[in-house]
Amino acid sequence: MEIKEKVQQYTPALLADLAELVSYPSVLSDDAAPFGQANIDCLNAALRLGEREGFKAVNVDNYVGYIEMGEGDQVIGIVGHLDVIPVTDSWKTDPFKLTKIDDKYFGRGTSDDKGGVICGLYAMKILSELQPKLNKRVRLIMGCNEENGSACLRHYVAKEGVVDCGFTPDGSFPLVFGEKGMIFGTLTGKSEKIVNVAGGTAHNVVCPKIVFTFAEDCFDEKILTEYLQQHDLKFTYENHVLTVYGVAAHASTPEEGLNAMSHAFEALYKAGINDSFVDLYHEKVGTGYYGEKLGIDLNDEYGRLTFNMGVIEEKDGVIRASIDIRFPVTMRHGPIMETMIANGEGHVVDLEGEDPLFFPLDHPMIGAMLQAYYDVTGSDEKPITMGGGTYARDMANIVAFGCDTHEYNWHIHDDNEFVTLKSLQLQTEIYTKALINLLKI
Repeated sequence: MEIKEKVQQYTPALLADLAELVSYPSVLSDDAAPFGQANIDCLNAALRLGEREGFKAVNVDNYVGYIEMGEGDQVIGIVGHLDVIPVTDSWKTDPFKLTKIDDKYFGRGTSDDKGGVICGLYAMKILSELQPKLNKRVRLIMGCNEENGSACLRHYVAKEGVVDCGFTPDGSFPLVFGEKGMIFGTLTGKSEKIVNVAGGTAHNVVCPKIVFTFAEDCFDEKILTEYLQQHDLKFTYENHVLTVYGVAAHASTPEEGLNAMSHAFEALYKAGINDSFVDLYHEKVGTGYYGEKLGIDLNDEYGRLTFNMGVIEEKDGVIRASIDIRFPVTMRHGPIMETMIANGEGHVVDLEGEDPLFFPLDHPMIGAMLQAYYDVTGSDEKPITMGGGTYARDMANIVAFGCDTHEYNWHIHDDNEFVTLKSLQLQTEIYTKALINLLKI
């Protein structure tokens, strides 16, 4: 039986297993160490799926787990994650119940990254039937903290070491050979008119909602209304409380969203609020996506720097707003941070940087995976670089390979995330073929 036929045969079981993993609200939590009880439960559920198939299954201190098949000293890694981004109340389905509408399967994690993990598992299952004896081990590694710093994978590497080759199904096809560098920081200052402000879900998500409380009416409501309506933002203003709604998107592609935080501050500025933090936000951030006002609008032949404001809060009279930057793969974080500090004039603080990942295209591992993609799809697409960060930064010898098949905007890091059956089947077929190729190098 060919790989494609086996994928078709196992599709109902694959969907059932994906539904099982989606049912766990595996968002970062402090109700159990290290990353929350839901993450522990989801990890153990995934390990049980591996045991069911006759594979070795190991829980590494609730940080990460792995499912393994084969023999030998070398390890081919499939490195995915089970934790997910928080949800809001704007979902049209239960985010933790796999729900089919037309040809789409909705649920948090369906595309990022529980779908990729399940496709990796079924690729191993099919491979074990096609090649019962393997000269290398294949290990599906599943972390629980990718969305909040990847402490899970660093813990794994410290205890288990790195793989010899492999991929993370957490990027894009045909293959990602470069990941932009990252800079994280905070814009901070004080306000005379804002009693409280809170918004956003995570630093790496375009802010979808922000709520202000003012001591009194202190701006021109007509001008504010005109601005927000002009930019297609919904809002309410009652009893000195202003709520503005935007559209979430991944921080690496902020232009695909609508930042409620940035547009709310710009609306207040234009409405004449006369407030220090509003002025600061207008002068240093504005509504741009590329760090223009901090003097860091940079690009190279592979892409442009992106700039996102994700989470904002007020505490003890100080407002703090998170900054998430993805910068071009041929650059380094030091000079960019120096420019930010100089132009931030004391208001851009807590900067941390990580340089890009850049992998040579002539490496045998890259060729093996690209050939699998080309053989399955018949495509001649070229490998890419991207702004999203993956486990490839924390695990040597892997790159991002799928799972985005470019069929849709999957609403990763947004409400109503989904995947299609076609995408799941294509991923599984490609990953099976890629494992066969990697066994040969």
